Amino acid sequence: MKRFVFVAIIFLCCHGVFAQNLVVQHNSKGAYLVHTVAPKENFYSLGRLYNIPPKEIATFNGLEMERGLSIGQTVNIPLVKQNFSQDAATAHPVYYVVGEKEGLYRVSVNNNKVLMANLRKWNNLGSDVISPGQRLVVGYLVSNEMTASNNTRPQEPVRQPEVARNTEEKPAQQAAEIKPQPKAETPAPEKRTETVVAEKKPEPQRTLNTSVNDGKGGFFKASFEAQVKSQPAQKDEMAAAGIFKTASGWQDAKYYALLDNVEPGTIIRIVNPNNNKAVYAKVLDKMTGIRQNQGYDLRISNAAATALDINETDKFFVRVNY
Repeated sequence: MKRFVFVAIIFLCCHGVFAQNLVVQHNSKGAYLVHTVAPKENFYSLGRLYNIPPKEIATFNGLEMERGLSIGQTVNIPLVKQNFSQDAATAHPVYYVVGEKEGLYRVSVNNNKVLMANLRKWNNLGSDVISPGQRLVVGYLVSNEMTASNNTRPQEPVRQPEVARNTEEKPAQQAAEIKPQPKAETPAPEKRTETVVAEKKPEPQRTLNTSVNDGKGGFFKASFEAQVKSQPAQKDEMAAAGIFKTASGWQDAKYYALLDNVEPGTIIRIVNPNNNKAVYAKVLDKMTGIRQNQGYDLRISNAAATALDINETDKFFVRVNY
């Protein structure tokens, strides 16, 4: 029992150290983590720890595997699809330190365009207001080493070897008795096809036509009206616009936009000149500094475009008032 407790304590300590240092960095090659080499570590052990081939680690750092690693050496661990998830939360969060003048949208762009809805969920954000130096979860490390250590832990206690010996002989005898029985019960799968086919198709179709456009311009209309009362609108102009994807707006009618020379948090009125439909969107960030925005004056969320009945996915024109 003492031995089991000792092993468990070591595992928890190692897990804590492992999780504390997961702060993402970026260079011309992409996103990566910084690892300081400890005793007995090599390219292969780092590959197992971070779930990435050792050769990729060596190539990313411009190192030769034959020369090995030295204690205290810093190694950059690339974050790729196989070891970095930005869709589902796992046990090992990867953090990003917010820089000066960075909004939540900029954090998303800097980190593989992770969904802003995920950033809000993972970091328990009640709004899009963030501050420089703040640590935000931007994804999760997928580590085989940690799952392997979980699987080896039960082998350490003294209790289980005796139980294993008693049960190892019985399955061999029971297997021969049980084998003929499943063959007689093969018709069971017919029931599964009825429930799966009947239930899956209707549900996704209902969510596609949720009330994106509430007929009033969306959640931020009241904020726009209050904003105009305190400071009358000064701009009313046509703008070349594009779309950016976000999970917001489909059910709550909260629309967002990117626009230069406007303070983040400002509410703007966007009108489709073809049908005079209007929505009210909150400005998240500016357009400049992102290569994909060249040739555009404005980007609106995909939910806002749907509410305006805009079918174009590339470039279109809208009237902007603020």
